[in-house]
Amino acid sequence: MENKNVLCGASAYEQKFYFNKMYDKIPEKVKEELQVMCVLFTEDVGGVLKVIFAEDGRVQLETEAYDSDYNYDDIGAKLLIGRLQEEKEELFTSLELFYRIFVLGETFDDK
Repeated sequence: MENKNVLCGASAYEQKFYFNKMYDKIPEKVKEELQVMCVLFTEDVGGVLKVIFAEDGRVQLETEAYDSDYNYDDIGAKLLIGRLQEEKEELFTSLELFYRIFVLGETFDDK
């Protein structure tokens, strides 16, 4: 399994939002947008949503649910992830750039 770093996530089970303090340099407006996105996702389909940085810096959305959660909408979750990837493309691109510069130490000359 490739190395991944959780940026943030929300859980319908605990009704909580988590933001990884390692990424505190991210502007508050972006953190707020991520929180709204994650919480609305879990309210809509249930389960847990995680926003993750893959090893190469790509932003990934992952969702999971308890096996015993019969209310979790797996199909709706996949559809909503696809929609979020389209609607939030600019946000995710900015987060990827942040990760590549501040975490991986790349410069604009690297790419």
